[in-house]
Amino acid sequence: MRGDGILDSPHGDQINAAGVHKSGRLESRERWLVVLGVVLHAVYMLSIFDIYFKTPIVHGMDPVKPRYAAPAKRLVLLVADGLRADKFFEPDLQGQFRAPFLRSIMKTKGRWGVSHARPPTESRPGHVAIIAGFYEDPSAVTKGWKANPVEFDSVFNRSRHTISFGSPDIVPIFCSALSHSTWNTYPHEFEDFASDASFLDHWSFDQFKSLLNKSHEDLRLKKLLLQDNLVVFLHLLGCDTNGHAHRPYSSIYLNNVKVVDHIAESVYNLVEGYYKDNRTAYIFTADHGMSDKGSHGDGHPTNTDTPLVAWGAGIQNPKRLSQASHADDGFRFVDDHGHDMPTPVQWGLGGLERIDVNQADITPLMAAVLGLPCPVNSVGSLPLGYINLSKAEEAEALLANTKQVLNQFIRKSQLKQSNSLHFKPFKPLENYSLVLHQIEDLMSRGSFEPAMELSQNLRRLALEGLHYFQTYDWLMLMTTVTLGYVGWMVNLILHVLKFYTSLIDNAYKRNKAVVYSGSTTRKVDLCGCIVMGVLSTLLFLQNTPFLYHIYVSMTVFLWTQIWKDFEILKAIWRYMFSCKFSYLVKLFAICVLTVLILEFLVMSFSDRRLYTWCFLIVGVGAALFAFNNIRGPSFLSIFTLATCWFLSIFTLMPAEIPDNTQLVLASGAMVILVGVAGRWFDLRSGGNKYWFAIVDHDTMPPKVSKLFLFQVLLVCLSSGMVWLSTSHRTQKQELLTLHQIINWLVAGVSMGLPFFSPPSLISRLLSIFLGFAPPFLLLSIGYEALFYSALSLTLAAWILVECALLNLNKVKSFTMNDDDTKVKLNYGERYLQLPDLRVPLIFMILFNVAFFGTGNFASIASFEISSVYRFITIFSPFLMAALLIFKLFIPFLLVICALSALTKLMHIPRLGCYFIVILFSDIMTVHFFFLVRNTGSWMEIGNSISHFGIMSAQVVFVLLLFALTNLYTKDIKVGSSQLLFRKSN
Repeated sequence: MRGDGILDSPHGDQINAAGVHKSGRLESRERWLVVLGVVLHAVYMLSIFDIYFKTPIVHGMDPVKPRYAAPAKRLVLLVADGLRADKFFEPDLQGQFRAPFLRSIMKTKGRWGVSHARPPTESRPGHVAIIAGFYEDPSAVTKGWKANPVEFDSVFNRSRHTISFGSPDIVPIFCSALSHSTWNTYPHEFEDFASDASFLDHWSFDQFKSLLNKSHEDLRLKKLLLQDNLVVFLHLLGCDTNGHAHRPYSSIYLNNVKVVDHIAESVYNLVEGYYKDNRTAYIFTADHGMSDKGSHGDGHPTNTDTPLVAWGAGIQNPKRLSQASHADDGFRFVDDHGHDMPTPVQWGLGGLERIDVNQADITPLMAAVLGLPCPVNSVGSLPLGYINLSKAEEAEALLANTKQVLNQFIRKSQLKQSNSLHFKPFKPLENYSLVLHQIEDLMSRGSFEPAMELSQNLRRLALEGLHYFQTYDWLMLMTTVTLGYVGWMVNLILHVLKFYTSLIDNAYKRNKAVVYSGSTTRKVDLCGCIVMGVLSTLLFLQNTPFLYHIYVSMTVFLWTQIWKDFEILKAIWRYMFSCKFSYLVKLFAICVLTVLILEFLVMSFSDRRLYTWCFLIVGVGAALFAFNNIRGPSFLSIFTLATCWFLSIFTLMPAEIPDNTQLVLASGAMVILVGVAGRWFDLRSGGNKYWFAIVDHDTMPPKVSKLFLFQVLLVCLSSGMVWLSTSHRTQKQELLTLHQIINWLVAGVSMGLPFFSPPSLISRLLSIFLGFAPPFLLLSIGYEALFYSALSLTLAAWILVECALLNLNKVKSFTMNDDDTKVKLNYGERYLQLPDLRVPLIFMILFNVAFFGTGNFASIASFEISSVYRFITIFSPFLMAALLIFKLFIPFLLVICALSALTKLMHIPRLGCYFIVILFSDIMTVHFFFLVRNTGSWMEIGNSISHFGIMSAQVVFVLLLFALTNLYTKDIKVGSSQLLFRKSN
């Protein structure tokens, strides 16, 4: 038999030179390889937290106190959680503005603008930016933004005393460990989405009012309230809760805007009446906005644009606009909005100067009006348009802000230099001390404008330097991890070539290569150990984290294993150039096509609708191919086209599956129709040469199976229980224990029945299809029940096309010589050939369709928990999660059962296919490794991590599913080639 490509044997009759048959040594090597893959992927999964999610916070900097008298003795910070800028500034339907008090402040006493938040627009990151001046520590992603992974400085820390009232999710973040604070929160039970949550805002104000009233009788409290550098923080949660529950365009949310305006007025009157000294500064803002759907988190303007109003001591009075419009100066805020954007006409503020800021800029503003050192971790820029100081004081405030950011840069530089053997400084700031002296000199001579310009430029460079040191190790770590993945993939390729193809044997035979001796192998191991020891020593001298040593050691180990096969690589290289040019072109074309398909699968994680186009096109292509090349079965091209187009519908469906019990019942009927059609095909196709191998009635005479009828009965029963259980739930009736017992029994018994089915390929796969249908139907709530049949039909089309192709090729080859028996491994398996790559590649496509055909597998939240209510109604998180995950795994089981059956049919090694699947998965894993995000919305960050994690876990996930499905498919029998040849004649 003539070979067909680089993985084939042109001679076809040689035993593999690298490993011969499936010996115990090979099985031991493969167990070792699987264990190595599991460890490698687990370790490299952790690397993203050292690369992308490393805390930017450093300690050890000295605070920089401004050298001017504080214009304010105290500051009141009001944060209306979830308040959108447009809903705050725009009028209602009657033309009345919802915040009359704060509008009067903007027009008569203070300054205003839009505060631009950076995603993730969540409550904790927003408050951290406002109060501490830096954008959320990305390492907090591992704690769900709920706890402080690293302690940080804040305006509250720098104050003499802080008084705070509000939500139990926000106030304790800043005050729980603060000794000089007075704070209180309402219980979590108060956050009731079924009611108007504006009472939470009144609660915060009432607590503060009560505290001031109490001070008239408590002299110690009175003394505390009269001291300077006092900060009052009221967290107003009403808008956020009402926005989630009722949407931001609802009357409840819009009325809550009026509530917070009234509270701001009440606080102002209360404080001014209490102190009577005009030394209080006030800042009103929001941590994030709210989308029309009642959610937040991403970078949409409705989430990032929040109102900012400041007035009182140290704050400038309003200014009229000097010109009608401003040209775009190229400046972009953290949410990527342009500077000097036009104010919407409906806001009615076109004549007033608007000063937009980044959310982190509020921190230095608060510190400046109180004369406090800016929090040492702040990256905010002092907004001079708000603060009311003389030119000299403005220059001093701006210099203090610059020194505070510069100190962070200096500290990071010192830490990195002390731990680096070859330190690379940030060149633009090598002479920062000279610039500081120049600024001081200009200020001493009264040249404040040039001094301020130099300060702003120096601060900008310091921020660039902070980013430089934050990503200082990225190149080393990403190179190490990428080389590790490449080394692992090369090891996989070599393993498949050595033990599952005839390539190595042919390469050795043609080039007369010499295999490394045991002593040479030991020398390679010794060199690898020396390199590993040297690199580990260098890392130790640089005080790098322990995991850095693991990353480097793993990579060196993998490339040491490759170096052991250096002679094999040379032999392959020589052999490739001795092959025909047409072989090399074919190999290159297949590699390029494979990579393009894998890149398509990567893109599908972001937009699963791509699968719709994929199956629409593949359906037409496969049908035309079957029509032109497989002349025998006339129905095959139509069947292939119909199944692919049917499957293409489901990736257009919404990820959140809507309830549709009628569709689930219809799906049960379709399962029965598919089962009957499959049984009819099994009984009627025994004499057809194309399907002889998969029906195999020579060993199993056709008959109406009682097992088949029983499985159909269970599908009918499960459909009936779906209707009965749903009826009880919709009528608010409790699901009877008897119903639950029946559902459990039906699901359990049906999954065990395929073990008793006939071992012919069609019979067994049909029994598996009917066996897993009842539990899937009982766990379905909508269109996903129909997806089960659509995926199964597509898998059937795949098997039929492969069977027809295989048998056509065999009939042609038998007329010359039956070489199939001469290129075999153990267990009746043959060597892999280049065209066989299509099998694991098609498997990857269908496996990913199983991921995303019924939702977004990367986000478990996209699946409806009500799908488990037919088995359990009492809240049990572990059992419910187990049932939900089991439901999601059933489509994967079908795909792997189909692959296992095809490996039996085509006599190709199952483990060889597994290793190729892992190879393809890791090509995608490397791509996802570079797509991990540490900025953006919580959903975007979480999805990027989950995509990388899903592909990394496939080395274990697919192996476990292979082991599980092997219980069902290990005894499948296919028709022999000799019998097929006799049938064809």
